[in-house]
Amino acid sequence: MKKKALILVSMLLAAVMSTQAQNLYICKQGNVETAPELTFTNGGSTLNNTMQTADIDSITTHIPNLHFVGGDLSMLLKYEQQGAKYLDKNGNNIDDLLAFVKQQGWNTIRVRLFVDPSNDSDKAVIQDLDYVITLSKRIKDAGLLLLLDFHYSDTWADPSKQWTPAEWLSLDNSQLQTKIYDYTKDCLQQLNAAGASPDFIQTGNEISYGMLWGTSGTSANRCYTSSDATNWNRFTNLLKQAGKACREVCPRAQIIIHSERTPKPNVLIDFFNRMKNANVDYDIIGLSYYPYFHGDLNTLKTAINRLETANYGKKIQIVETGYPSQWEVPGTSFNYTATYPYSVAGQKQFTQDLITMLKEHPLVNGLSWWYPEANAKGCTGDLSSDWYNAGLFNNSTGKALDALYELKNFR
Repeated sequence: MKKKALILVSMLLAAVMSTQAQNLYICKQGNVETAPELTFTNGGSTLNNTMQTADIDSITTHIPNLHFVGGDLSMLLKYEQQGAKYLDKNGNNIDDLLAFVKQQGWNTIRVRLFVDPSNDSDKAVIQDLDYVITLSKRIKDAGLLLLLDFHYSDTWADPSKQWTPAEWLSLDNSQLQTKIYDYTKDCLQQLNAAGASPDFIQTGNEISYGMLWGTSGTSANRCYTSSDATNWNRFTNLLKQAGKACREVCPRAQIIIHSERTPKPNVLIDFFNRMKNANVDYDIIGLSYYPYFHGDLNTLKTAINRLETANYGKKIQIVETGYPSQWEVPGTSFNYTATYPYSVAGQKQFTQDLITMLKEHPLVNGLSWWYPEANAKGCTGDLSSDWYNAGLFNNSTGKALDALYELKNFR
């Protein structure tokens, strides 16, 4: 092997070993040998002291139960711009949050993307393509995986609102299919060109009832209505075009279809049955689970059990979750404080128990905390008030909370 190739293989092996590979296969002149570990010796001329490097044709590995864990850090650039002070749990300054979370075992960062967020005044709706490219490049340069979350809207897309971007409102259904394909393709091409290719792609955010409904306040294109068959056909055709662009531009990325119907397993199963019957191309079932909205851990467990029994042949990821450390999140509809008090310890225990339960399910390979970077400490702008309390930093002190350090245990 040439020296440069040898260095690359050494780096690959280091990465493989860090994922706890159980089997490494060495192909040499038509024969295959297995090894628990690989070490280049004698200046790189031999492998494990016995095998001549020049005789090796290929090295492959089997990595069982590879898990992806991290959080949605979509607001990081704005927090940095406003001077947020991030500290570890001992009060030491964190100079680079991405490097810090990687040190804590995170390997995947989620980032949302709006079409034109300038049409919204919400201080958290700021992630246009330029913003996302900048943040995503930093994520990839830090050696982390990227989960790109297309909202296909100018504002928050969720089960109660999937409003069509203002510039797309005049398009008919056929033109919308072309637009979602072109838009998805262009965004991904620009990310690729910037060295920020996504590893996972959500084609829509919490799309249990469809997407691109039209003007704000309308519901004519919403699924599960009187125009059911027509709307489902419209919706799945849009998803197919988005997925087509993903496969063409980022063929190695895995596509996630995202639903938040965790507390309604019958609706969840019906939704993914429709995806299957419509031959929608995707790889992963993405779920939102917020206990303060959705219910206890058994609620999530039941949903996962039902999905496993349905046997869709897909992996499952919890792409959004969180729990408060001080007070309840506004709009809370399920009080879980008898089990997990609103405290640092309660948040930590919730995280531990969530991970324990998820690891009982072989199909579940992803866990992402939503908005962990929320941190008002040191902020001088509109993020200076502690307006969210299920993040992983204390808004008053800027210190990392215990739950942040627990997430690595999902790997």
